[in-house]
Amino acid sequence: MQWFVIFKKELLENWRNLKWIWVPIVFIIFAVMDPITTYYLPKIMDAVGGMPEGAVVDIPMPNANEAMMMSFGELSLLGVLITVVIAMGTISGEMKSGVYELILSKPVKYTHYVSAKFMSIALMVWVSTALAIIAGWYYVALLFGTIDFTKLLTGILFFSLYFALIVSIVLMVNTWFQTPGLVAFISLLLIIILNVATSIYGHILTWSPALISDYIGAYLSTGTLTDELWYSALMALVFSIVCIQFAIITLKNRALQ
Repeated sequence: MQWFVIFKKELLENWRNLKWIWVPIVFIIFAVMDPITTYYLPKIMDAVGGMPEGAVVDIPMPNANEAMMMSFGELSLLGVLITVVIAMGTISGEMKSGVYELILSKPVKYTHYVSAKFMSIALMVWVSTALAIIAGWYYVALLFGTIDFTKLLTGILFFSLYFALIVSIVLMVNTWFQTPGLVAFISLLLIIILNVATSIYGHILTWSPALISDYIGAYLSTGTLTDELWYSALMALVFSIVCIQFAIITLKNRALQ
């Protein structure tokens, strides 16, 4: 009951802040933007003009799987940025305002406090991601070709684990600082380090959560769930749990101090 009360309070706060409205809308815009732009770009260039006479612009049209991965790619970049922004003051803002002390002055378990906040943000991001990917799938089906919807749902489930890791990283950093802007900066820095390390040592870090979107693309093309995708998803889940545990331990140490 205690966990549910905190969880309900967070959901209500996010609803009053209109996050449950604008976050899904922004995610959907990101997901449909690239496929639509890519499809209509030649027509836009012809309509605008300005090309030298006799010039021919030959832009290869992607297939349905490649167009669908544009949606995943945009969410992997801009969707992560929005996730960091909406989560950067979840705990740090309450510590700065003093609300944190008021809540934990009552018999509230740190585990309930952190996990309820994690689940409230993660649920909003998961719903936004699912709606965005389905919207992208709809436009891809109209413009490029159909993709099996069952495969898409499977891809969404794996992709959600990557966003769970992003939320857990931001919550962990929330317990380090009381300035939301600094929380966002450090969180993005950690995410960038993860992605850069994966890009450089991708042949070694084949289980990196940063590769989940790439493996989803391979799955949509072949229909085969590779071991690397399963292991990357497992690592995302493990790292998420570790980050949440670090957040709980940090808050406990703050209380002792």
